[in-house]
Amino acid sequence: MEHQSISLADQVFDVLERDILTGEFAQGEILTESRLSEKLGVSRTPIREALKRLTMEHIIEMTAKGARVIGITRKDIADIYAIRLRTEGTAAAMAAQNMTDSALEELRSTLELQEFYTQRRDPEGIKNMDSRFHQIIYENCGSTIFHDMLEPLHRKIIKYRRVSISIPSRAERSLAEHRGIYEALAARDAKKAESLMVTHIANAGEGILSMQASEA
Repeated sequence: MEHQSISLADQVFDVLERDILTGEFAQGEILTESRLSEKLGVSRTPIREALKRLTMEHIIEMTAKGARVIGITRKDIADIYAIRLRTEGTAAAMAAQNMTDSALEELRSTLELQEFYTQRRDPEGIKNMDSRFHQIIYENCGSTIFHDMLEPLHRKIIKYRRVSISIPSRAERSLAEHRGIYEALAARDAKKAESLMVTHIANAGEGILSMQASEA
């Protein structure tokens, strides 16, 4: 029963985090345990556990009325990209030395699907393949520390990444950058993989911050 409870709390956390980060729950909106319990069809216990974790993630804050949605601020995005800029290149360099042939094959298949969705101008498909591309690199860099730090950061900007890559020019540019990173990884060229990843992260961060500024 304990394992089932933990698993259910994890599922609730994933759903609520996604709905907050994608903007389904607006900034400032109040989420109560009773409302969320009814919406998700679960008891309040996993809801309560999930809300505690979301509070620790600093995307909600608890008030007398319930959980108030904070979401992701412009400073949060800038900070996330500052961290990624300084670490994800290293992760790519490590992956160039650690990736198995099967992982490279999965990365290539993911890249082909990203190209397919880019040609179809399918933002959801592009976003999913973009996420998977980076996740494969995190998973194969040879460090659980890097993986556990980078994967949540990548997930936190999901709303803005989806909007950004819905712009054809940015989607095509991201695809080209991913191709270059893949080729460097396949060649086991750690230095080039690191350099290309740093450029990719810098371009992505600049694009999202510019886009968010125009929304303000």
